[in-house]
Amino acid sequence: MLVRASSFTVELGEGGYLIGFTDDYEYPKEMPFGWRCGPATDASAVVLTTTDTGPLHLTVQVHDALPAPETGAEWEPVEEISLRVDLPALYVATLEQGDILDAWPDGEPPLEFAFSSDGSDWVRMRLYCHADDPEPGIGDHGERHLIQLWSAPHTPPVHPDITDADRQARADYAADMAMPVEDYSTAYTDTYHGEQDGH
Repeated sequence: MLVRASSFTVELGEGGYLIGFTDDYEYPKEMPFGWRCGPATDASAVVLTTTDTGPLHLTVQVHDALPAPETGAEWEPVEEISLRVDLPALYVATLEQGDILDAWPDGEPPLEFAFSSDGSDWVRMRLYCHADDPEPGIGDHGERHLIQLWSAPHTPPVHPDITDADRQARADYAADMAMPVEDYSTAYTDTYHGEQDGH
């Protein structure tokens, strides 16, 4: 049965969003290219979007048991992962260029999840996605996501198959993230010694 729900618009940056039961955010070390979502940490997921920079309508539901599958709305294949409940409130943050910004609306009450009585403190996250314009890009793509959460033991994720190109994109991203910051820096020699006097 549906216990609580929140629905709002998120203004996306360039890298999708993070969602989970932690406010300890950092850029994921891996990206789930080929899927819509994947783990960022045990307590949070990274969700990739069709919309590069623009609005996303997000609905989050908390259920007290496994919800029935959603039908209609031309949903993409459903995906599921398990999240640990480190904090009782759900957090949403957008991945911007070089920054991570809290995206839970100020006027929207926090969506809290009661800790499990069996002490497992794991929830299942089911993700449904739809975009009116499925071609990735900037602007309003009519994208909407439905996320359902319910208490459940940690179980393997559910995702569609990925391609070799997705595997290569994942490997490239992981290699970039593993590169030390110093490798991105360039030293310049000062060759400018001031203006020459014309006399």
